Amino acid sequence: MEFPLREKIAGEIALSDQPGKTMRKWREELRISQTVLATHMRVSPSVISDYEAGRRTSPGIRTIHRLVDALLEIDQRTGQKLTKRFREYSDAIPSMRDWAFGIRAADFLRKIDGMLLTQKQNARRLVNGYTVIDSLKAITTLDATDYLRIYGSTSERALLFTGVKYGRSPMIAIKANPLKPAMVVYVQPENIDELAMKLAEIDNILLARTELEQADLISRLERIG
Repeated sequence: MEFPLREKIAGEIALSDQPGKTMRKWREELRISQTVLATHMRVSPSVISDYEAGRRTSPGIRTIHRLVDALLEIDQRTGQKLTKRFREYSDAIPSMRDWAFGIRAADFLRKIDGMLLTQKQNARRLVNGYTVIDSLKAITTLDATDYLRIYGSTSERALLFTGVKYGRSPMIAIKANPLKPAMVVYVQPENIDELAMKLAEIDNILLARTELEQADLISRLERIG
């Protein structure tokens, strides 16, 4: 599991518009000071401070690798809390991507054999990424901080929920949070509750469904962009 986590941290920093803030986010995940991180990276604490505050230019690939190595080394020495948390998170979020360019909602749905149920007049709305969420595992493993992470770098994305029967619970959870996705897709739902559709309309969320199996769905999603 360390290698996917290594790639995730490095990728987030390298692709971030504000790499310093992303570096700080991962340091704070381990609840360590800039001094502790600097010691493991063998640099001055001011270097870490300057990166996180944006006073230094974006870190190069070598600096990112040193940072990731230091974070994982600290995690290893402190009981692998970050690694274990990432494992739980990965089980609940089997696939997630951001794209450099948006794709129209109608085109996105065609790629996953999806059917739009609400906001049909907004089928040209752009979707800039997606997150597949295992509804049952998400309930038992994700906390409020994890909920924010499902939006990646933008909330203008599609949230695809598996393990949904009627779709009421995901929409209620979304309603209670200030961040709203561009689209919600239910994967093989038994039926879709009228309340779920009403909540989607109120929040201007495109609500859709697809009957694809999860493996096929993820395979198609990962070929987009």
